[in-house]
Amino acid sequence: MNYLEMKNIAKNFGAINALQGVDFSIKAGEAVGLMGDNGAGKSTLMKIIAGNLRPSSGEVSVQGKEAIFSSPLDARRLGIEIVYQDLALCDNLTAAANVFLGRELRSGFGIIHRLKHKAMNERAAELFKELKSETRPKDLVERMSGGQRQAVALARTRLSDPKLVLLDEPTAAISVRQVAEVLARIAHLRDTGHAVILVSHRMGDVFQVCDRVVVLRRGRKIADKPISQSSPEEVTGLITGALEAV
Repeated sequence: MNYLEMKNIAKNFGAINALQGVDFSIKAGEAVGLMGDNGAGKSTLMKIIAGNLRPSSGEVSVQGKEAIFSSPLDARRLGIEIVYQDLALCDNLTAAANVFLGRELRSGFGIIHRLKHKAMNERAAELFKELKSETRPKDLVERMSGGQRQAVALARTRLSDPKLVLLDEPTAAISVRQVAEVLARIAHLRDTGHAVILVSHRMGDVFQVCDRVVVLRRGRKIADKPISQSSPEEVTGLITGALEAV
């Protein structure tokens, strides 16, 4: 059974049809690459899955049950987490503080409480170890490389043990070595039973870690194929319009 299933999804912004009759599904332990040119509808679809937007029409189900997301909190309660391209990290805080931002561990009663820094540092260290990252809980984010920042953002999603992780351009503007680290973490998520949706303009990344590729163009889904049955050349043709829908 698919973990997430979307049928005939449409999203209109006034006279603009951002999505038109899109079907999408993903199962546990599967990584799907979502590709398309700017304005194809990728971000809109991701925001609907993450609970930031509600579709104008269509059906969404999670683990076979109808799901209506009124906010990102609704999506999170169903095991869906998203990492946006800008990562939404606080540079002046430590790695551990960013991992627990908004979900801090506290002790005390009523209005009198204190943060459990030791417990948060220990849990953050465990998450970084799981992700095979050398990031340390007490490191300041402002001093981190792009790959380390991605590790912090991924660790934050793992805090709630999500079933589906959405990644928006995770390898944009980082070095070749850091790209390899991030892709290894994506593969680790997939191999440990998580469903992963990877939005990327980097063809090599999608073909390296994804099981399937979905291509959007002008708000419509024009391809949905196993990676083994496609090629970077075909996907490029579909994105640009040089090839017809398959």
